[in-house]
Amino acid sequence: MTAMEETGATGSTTPGATGTPTPDAGGTPIPVPAFDPADPGPPCAYARLRTERPVVKALMPNGETGWLISRHEDVRAAFADPRLTRPLLSAWPPREDADAPPPCLPTFLEMTGEHHTRVRRAVSPLFTRRQLEFMAPRIRAVAEELIDTMVRGSRDRTGDLVASFTEPLPLRVLCETVGLPHEDRDLYLPHTLTLLSAAGLPMDEILAALYALQDYASGLIDRKEKEAGGPDEGDYVSLLLAESRREGGDLTRDDVVSFVVTMLMAGYKTNIQHTANALLALLTHPDQLRRLRDDPDGTDTAVEELLRHVPLMNAINVLVALEDFTLHGQRIRAGDAVLPVIASANRDPEAFPDPDRLDLTRSPNAHTAFGYGPHYCTGAHLTRLQLSVALRVLLEKLPDLELAEPAGSLPWDESTPLRAPARLPVRW
Repeated sequence: MTAMEETGATGSTTPGATGTPTPDAGGTPIPVPAFDPADPGPPCAYARLRTERPVVKALMPNGETGWLISRHEDVRAAFADPRLTRPLLSAWPPREDADAPPPCLPTFLEMTGEHHTRVRRAVSPLFTRRQLEFMAPRIRAVAEELIDTMVRGSRDRTGDLVASFTEPLPLRVLCETVGLPHEDRDLYLPHTLTLLSAAGLPMDEILAALYALQDYASGLIDRKEKEAGGPDEGDYVSLLLAESRREGGDLTRDDVVSFVVTMLMAGYKTNIQHTANALLALLTHPDQLRRLRDDPDGTDTAVEELLRHVPLMNAINVLVALEDFTLHGQRIRAGDAVLPVIASANRDPEAFPDPDRLDLTRSPNAHTAFGYGPHYCTGAHLTRLQLSVALRVLLEKLPDLELAEPAGSLPWDESTPLRAPARLPVRW
């Protein structure tokens, strides 16, 4: 879904670890590169860092420092490196005072060791390409309904794809797949959006949202347990809940709570924003849009390129070193934060020829949009399926789709690290 297992800083911490590298390591920290105006892609500064300073100490928005890693090869290696782990959102940066908050349940990204292996073994079969085939007709039906509603409501063959299409589609898909009640959206979405905006918020506010989301998930599971055997028994929460009740099963009830929280954090806003950014990329590359319209069989290849070219997330991934090691001449100490930048890795010319060019026929395409290694995004196929169906339906129903306003005048939603157009006015 988006990027399920791609939500910022999470996992287990090293006892006594700190989020700040030792003062003499790596010189004065640089600021994390700033975003370019009206551009969802990685900041231009990463191109120079990849060449000159592939591992550099950087200052994060929350005042902590960490080692910024920008090259494709190094980013992939970091996600798979057993010497690096993800700290719990509720435990990083670490606090040792009496006011330190109680730990939250780990999301799927934060689980480690046997716990992660056991939970992934139970959940992954639900998200295989074959298993998700049943969702394709439902996603198509929702997408067609949304486009038809937009067309019927327009008097001049214009509309806003964000309000009419990219905002409602991911939530509808998430609700139907996972088993989240759509009517509860005013209960869980505010907490979800708070967590996705975490970089600029006080830790107390972030933790309050996380605890509230866990409480909502626990209450939803209580309702599911009372409704066991009902008509919605096939949704994923119900299926996993049944597994948690099975003697010798791989899941506990807390694991199912974590599943709900993970899906909300990773499968909602990121998909809204990525879909809007992907559509903007196509609408500002009309030659590529025509190619896709004339050759719908190339949609799956195009989706991979859109996942590479348009960041699925532009947030900072936080890992914590479990031991000392050296990377590109920089000494990383146990307890230091390490920050692999997916968006930069996906524009590395060592991995992708002419990386800043959108090429919907690019193949192979070893992007890192869904991470890499043991925590590779479980929901990757659902995200791919959703974007693929959305593109097919749009171009079938609105073959003459084009921007109705200059791209440079569009307002931007900057509520999360993945920036996206707040409106996408089109004509057809």
